[in-house]
Amino acid sequence: MADQQTEEILAPFRLLVKEQGDLVKRLKEEKAPEFDIKRAVTELKTRKKTLEDKELSLAPKDGLIDRTRLEDLLKQRFFYDQSFSIYGGVNGLYDFGPMGCAMKSNLLQAWRSFFILEEQMLEVDCSMLTPESVLKASGHVDRFSDYMVKDLKNGECFRVDHLIEAHLEKMLSDKKISEDVKQECRNLLPLIDGMSKEDLTSTLRKYNMKSPISGNELSDPMEFNLMFSTSIGPTGQLKGFLRPETAQGIFVNFKRLLEFNQGRLPFAAAQIGNAFRNEISPRSGLIRVREFTMAEIEHFCDPKEKDIHPKFDTVANLKVPLYSACNQMEGKSPELISIAEGVEKKFIANQTLGYFMGRIFQFMTKVGVDPTRFRFRQHMSNEMAHYACDCWDAECKTSYGWVECVGCADRSCYDLTQHSKATGVRLCAEKKLPEPKVIDVTECQPQKSVLGKVFKKEAKAVMDHLSQLDESALLELEKTLQDKGEVSVSINDQNFTVKPEMVVIKRYQKKLHVEEVVPSVIEPSFGVGRIMYTIFEHNFKTREGDEQRTYISLPPIIAPYKCSVLPLSNNPEFQPFVRQLSQSLTQHDISHKVDDSSGSIGRRYARTDAIAIPYGITIDFDSLKEPHTATLRERDTMKQIRADLTELPQIIRDLASGRRTWDDVLNNYPIFEQQEATSK
Repeated sequence: MADQQTEEILAPFRLLVKEQGDLVKRLKEEKAPEFDIKRAVTELKTRKKTLEDKELSLAPKDGLIDRTRLEDLLKQRFFYDQSFSIYGGVNGLYDFGPMGCAMKSNLLQAWRSFFILEEQMLEVDCSMLTPESVLKASGHVDRFSDYMVKDLKNGECFRVDHLIEAHLEKMLSDKKISEDVKQECRNLLPLIDGMSKEDLTSTLRKYNMKSPISGNELSDPMEFNLMFSTSIGPTGQLKGFLRPETAQGIFVNFKRLLEFNQGRLPFAAAQIGNAFRNEISPRSGLIRVREFTMAEIEHFCDPKEKDIHPKFDTVANLKVPLYSACNQMEGKSPELISIAEGVEKKFIANQTLGYFMGRIFQFMTKVGVDPTRFRFRQHMSNEMAHYACDCWDAECKTSYGWVECVGCADRSCYDLTQHSKATGVRLCAEKKLPEPKVIDVTECQPQKSVLGKVFKKEAKAVMDHLSQLDESALLELEKTLQDKGEVSVSINDQNFTVKPEMVVIKRYQKKLHVEEVVPSVIEPSFGVGRIMYTIFEHNFKTREGDEQRTYISLPPIIAPYKCSVLPLSNNPEFQPFVRQLSQSLTQHDISHKVDDSSGSIGRRYARTDAIAIPYGITIDFDSLKEPHTATLRERDTMKQIRADLTELPQIIRDLASGRRTWDDVLNNYPIFEQQEATSK
């Protein structure tokens, strides 16, 4: 379907989104009641989803793949499979086999080279077990929970907010439902996110909701924490969790990393490791799982210097598809614009965020993501994470729809501030002032002897609390002591009465030569499993003229094996050459697979193509003659050249690392048409 015809069909859907987006903006500007804004936002989300579904249905079918065929191939060749499958398997857990493990290792090595080496980042490897206090400070304990319901007969679980939302939307599209009931549903939809356990229960019962799968009765909602909880140590008194993200390990080590970097900003720390989220109903293969590998970067910089990045020029002219919050509100498509233009128009908050978005795009396309099925989508204000002030998702189009593969967030100084408050440790950098400045200081000096006599073993906690009060809190404390003669402070759910003789509040002037800076953090966060699955889909191809012959066209840099070694037949004279070549490839650090099984050379090429091996070396009868040569075949074009056996390992190494292209090889070596000798 022509673009013009497609746009004509989509125009009314875009108009509906724009009208609702304008309504949301107007309600916010007029400071309308929260309920009205929520209801308008819910309707906006519904219209956006309808528009996106229509866009996907009208999209060209060229990029569509037979997902069942691909997933069967990946399981047959043991790229990955469900964990504990001989016991029936566990949803949301997957094991990578030899091929998947090698590809994942190569992908992570490419990521290390592209980001850690090129940007001179500091790599860390932190514990997966995390004490509750750390995740309490970061906000995860309070925010990482949902309500769920159980099927009372088979025990299947569902997220109750999703279930209610789907049920109400189904009622809205049912012609048999009265308009009064539909209006009730419209009024309820915006309230679902903020419903208490009691509200959820009454809504379930009022509309007689059943399991969407079996139709069975459902339990009352119960709270479910999405983090895997555990206890650390034999006593069980130290509560902990398996980390839901790798970032917190970097934040709590900020002080050490800053010292390692000689106290200078900016710098970036990176970490590759597993994270865990106890999803209620994991689905879609590698897209939504309970244990997953993340590759995360935390770039620490002065908040006043985010608008200037020294390497911004290297990505400024890079054109990327940006789906800004404004375009989403107005029902428009993503725009292909340069990173520089995105920053200039304030779609992208600052140069530092823009720089990393450019680098993300470059990396994703380098490892095999199709740039025509890639976009950056900006989070709208109602979906922004609690720690972010701007966030873009790198989304890839798959058979599951648009999938978030990388998040790039400006976390401001949220995490470091939270951990500083919780521990009393100052997580900040020092910046030399151009000229010294004098400041007024208000300081609390707890009277240890008085506090010790009154509070005994609790005295230290009270002193620490008083010492950490900021200026506004100190002024309030001083006023209350003057007015009432005492003040009550709450520490760890315990109340203590502080009297005037227990504290001295001092005021003085201080000359500063440096100022403290709490860094802002730009965080690119890569979901490795999702990226892998996207690459599989974007590179799953069928041979022209032979629909039964499929192959995975992985870029050489991440291919599990870089080449195959194929003797033309079982002729014993080929074996010394095969052994010698295999040894030489190993010495050049080239992973390879020797396939000396029976079957025609064409069938063996097809087998190696199916598992994404980009190059194949064939030992034939001409290899027996001096100078000893062999053919080198490229998977995608199926073209072959002939080269000396001693040169082939270096050629493949250069091709696999990207230092050389296949076109360059074709121009420098004779094209192979057919062998001259068919036997000795």
